[in-house]
Amino acid sequence: MKRLVTFSFRNKDLPPLSAAFGARRRRVLDLPLIAWLTVIWVLLWSSLNWANLLTGAVVAVVVCLAFPLPQVDLGLRLHPWGILRLAGYLLYDMYTSGVKVTRQIHGRQPRRAAVIAVPLRCRSDLMLTATAVTVSNVPDGSVVEVRRATATVFLHVLDAGDPAELEAARRSVWRLEELTVRAFGTRDEIERVAAPPPLTPHTGRPPGDQEDGR
Repeated sequence: MKRLVTFSFRNKDLPPLSAAFGARRRRVLDLPLIAWLTVIWVLLWSSLNWANLLTGAVVAVVVCLAFPLPQVDLGLRLHPWGILRLAGYLLYDMYTSGVKVTRQIHGRQPRRAAVIAVPLRCRSDLMLTATAVTVSNVPDGSVVEVRRATATVFLHVLDAGDPAELEAARRSVWRLEELTVRAFGTRDEIERVAAPPPLTPHTGRPPGDQEDGR
């Protein structure tokens, strides 16, 4: 007996967080879109109750069925264990990096700042953006540019006078890239981040930028 409703976690051919209705002629519904339309319906009525909630869900389903959007796979996958690992690492890294930056700011030893180039292993726009956002959430990781053509992020480093600090900054970016991809990437992208990091180009700045040093 064929199912009238099939969810994406039962059928890998469906887009993530979606459901297919019908046996012969399938209609695929984007569940986050239906939830968002339902929220808008409730906000328009300015009253949260079961009647408005159910009516909004029905209207959202009817709108999605009447005006179906083309199926676009953005390459986003949700891996619960990977998301937990990423969240835990970010909390730990935010704390340790915050302590490190505080010591650098209040230290008497002069620091020499610079911008370094860090090539990434994944080239999809989604993973490049997600990795850049993740790196920017860490206090000592400020992304100043993302070069899509070469899948390279340019990172501002406070203590550029120490080669060990530069290498540690690159390893931190690669670690965050791996955790981000294992949390939201496809199987092919996860295989990519399992490989060794790419060869590191010379330390430098994006063309046209001047060195930021102290």
